[in-house]
Amino acid sequence: MLKTYKILSLLLSYPNKDLQNFLSVVDAELKIEKLLASEKIGEIEKFTGHFSKMDLTDWQAEYVQLFDNSRSASLHLFEHIKGDSKDRGQAMVDMLEFYKENGMQLSANELPDYIPAFLEFLSTLKKEKAAELLAEPVHIIQRIYLALKEKDNPYQDVLSAIVSLSARQPSKKATQFVIQNEKPLDLDAEYEEEPVEFGGNNSCVNCKK
Repeated sequence: MLKTYKILSLLLSYPNKDLQNFLSVVDAELKIEKLLASEKIGEIEKFTGHFSKMDLTDWQAEYVQLFDNSRSASLHLFEHIKGDSKDRGQAMVDMLEFYKENGMQLSANELPDYIPAFLEFLSTLKKEKAAELLAEPVHIIQRIYLALKEKDNPYQDVLSAIVSLSARQPSKKATQFVIQNEKPLDLDAEYEEEPVEFGGNNSCVNCKK
């Protein structure tokens, strides 16, 4: 297992007490595997230092406000390219099948385009393969990084670290296309959608730059 991908997946997941306790060993674990450059590990150290001192309830509230109430910072890849449209289902099905073919089974309440789930999947692969697959949606992840950087939020350092692991760096043109075509988040429409409709026409592993 590639521990770095797994750790980054945990850092982007909804915070709980176990995660907060784990923050104290994150830096050491990342240094052992050496997948991230020392500069990026230093940025993660700032992240872990910040949230290890924060009250867990406050951290959870910040997480929800940051990721659940903003399209630009959503951790669901297909939201950035499909919004609330009803043509997202097939992409979700394709992505689930891709996971299954490669030995990963998601729980019933997990959506396959959720970045922590995607990173957990990548953690089960060889380093080169993980980096190649990460390169497919890296321009979307870069878009989220830019949104968090604009807010000067500590989570920007986690997204920056993820981008740095990609086999190819994000295209400015593709990232700008995502930004320009993003639709505002409509929470009422989100709640009206059936779970099976959360998808798109192309699996994220085949996203075009």
